Amino acid sequence: MGLKWTDTLDIAIGLDEAHPEVDPHYVNFVDLRNWVLALDDFDDNPEHSGEKLLEAIQMAWIEERG
Repeated sequence: MGLKWTDTLDIAIGLDEAHPEVDPHYVNFVDLRNWVLALDDFDDNPEHSGEKLLEAIQMAWIEERG
């Protein structure tokens, strides 16, 4: 079973592994959404993303880095 938009911590871990050179504080939501969709394990409807979900993913990524 793949990652869904609500799997914010698992998505954050995947993003951190895929983009170790990126500071998640400065990622715009367009790039963030595209990077989530590009994760190998991601399996959800691209249209179900929204600003609140992307913000939650970004915050989880920041916390994962911390």
